[in-house]
Parts: sequence; structure tokens; C-alpha cells
Amino acid sequence: MSVLDRSPFLYFFCILAGFALLRVPLTGVLGTLNPLVDLIGVLAILLFSFVLIIQGVLYLVKRR
Repeated sequence: MSVLDRSPFLYFFCILAGFALLRVPLTGVLGTLNPLVDLIGVLAILLFSFVLIIQGVLYLVKRR
């Protein structure tokens, strides 16, 4: 298991990638995929935010 597997920075960058997916302009033939790309972006933001919150809580619980 590498250091990035549990790194909070990896999850943070995944959240940023989700926001990037929300902001990407799709035109032409790819415009029909816009709702799907938005859904993937929102799911990435929610999932990795939840993982960061859970890791933070577990860290606080183990610390005591």
C-alpha cells in the first residue's frame, strides 16, 4: 500500500476533479453527455467529501 492510498490530499484532489467536471463545457456531439458528466462530478464531490469526513472522525476517535 503506497502513501497516496490513504492520503487526504488524494481525496481532496478527487473533490477538485469533481468540481472540474461540473465546470467543463461540452459542446457539439458531446453536449448530450453533459447531464451524465454533471452527475459523475456531483457524485465524486459527495463521495470523496464523505470519505474525508469519515477519516477525520476516525482519526479523532483513535487519537483519544
